[in-house]
Amino acid sequence: MEKFKVGIIGCTGMVGQRFITLTCGHPWFELTVLAASARSAGRPYGEAVEGRWKLDIPMPEQVRNMTVLDAEADLEQIAAQVDFVFSAVDMKKEEIQALEEAYARHECPVVSNNSAHRWTPDVPMVVPELNPEHLEVIPAQRKRLGTQRGFIAVKSNCSIQSYAPALTPLRKFGLEKVLACTYQAISGAGKTFGTWPEMVDNLIPYIGGEEEKSEQEPLKVWGKVENGVIVSAAKPAITAQCLRVPVSNGHTAAVFVTFENRPSMEEMKQIWAEFKGIPQELGLPTAPKQFFHYFEESDRPQCRLDRMLEGGMAISIGRLRPDTQYDYKFVCLSHNTLRGAAGGAVLLAELLCAQGYIGHR
Repeated sequence: MEKFKVGIIGCTGMVGQRFITLTCGHPWFELTVLAASARSAGRPYGEAVEGRWKLDIPMPEQVRNMTVLDAEADLEQIAAQVDFVFSAVDMKKEEIQALEEAYARHECPVVSNNSAHRWTPDVPMVVPELNPEHLEVIPAQRKRLGTQRGFIAVKSNCSIQSYAPALTPLRKFGLEKVLACTYQAISGAGKTFGTWPEMVDNLIPYIGGEEEKSEQEPLKVWGKVENGVIVSAAKPAITAQCLRVPVSNGHTAAVFVTFENRPSMEEMKQIWAEFKGIPQELGLPTAPKQFFHYFEESDRPQCRLDRMLEGGMAISIGRLRPDTQYDYKFVCLSHNTLRGAAGGAVLLAELLCAQGYIGHR
């Protein structure tokens, strides 16, 4: 098959670096353009990120000498060269909204890791296994933008991808109340222990904006497309606390849940074991073969042992047991910069290509 030409805007940060490692050698995508802010533009990529490569895997050689373009000033040139772009820019919310919409209006689809457009009513916020039907809102968005090809699709916040996936197939039992306490890795802030030594032997019980996202975003994921917009689900009631913990990668969630029609623990485990979404049915390149992995051991899942399951794209679950205040409690884990960020966006792009929302120019 002819590969899709891909650009990355915001290529120098940690998520941008993840996008590079995931698109170099991808069977469907050809990394064609790298773009960032004006301060990095005009330089070879290796020089632009010198001393700032944050991943524990090497920089792919093919990008080292690629010239970084200016994501804003070179917008028309970038949009003309690629079939779509991944967005991981670090700007103010209003600036991100304007930039991503400008790419879309230049007939360049945008698959975004950013939060700026998550609450734009006709922008789908998709976890491919959970709500692929939300892509049906794209024609309405194109009508608003006045485009033929261009649109914006986003992935959800990294923290909800540790627990919302496990809850999704249980919704048929009537989710009533959810309490989620998330324990989030420092890479979620774009940091390493080398750049954030204050996090060594430390825990910070606050992450700005994270609790609001954790309580509200699952309801959009569980919503419906109606009259050209996405209408959020009315329930369950979700409350969350989000803590930054001294872990390099991997967001863990302690989840407590009450149902209208309480399933048995055996039913829940069977549902998780048998669950397959459209990415698994289509065999998309980045999709995990087994989305949920349940551990019977009392001390699993663990970040160091389990975050890289299925290339970091699987969800690990364990410690399911009855609770005295809720029906059940359990623990979930996802890799926050793979499943929760760049990997989730790459999988979303694969789905968009497979379903014909993104085509070749």
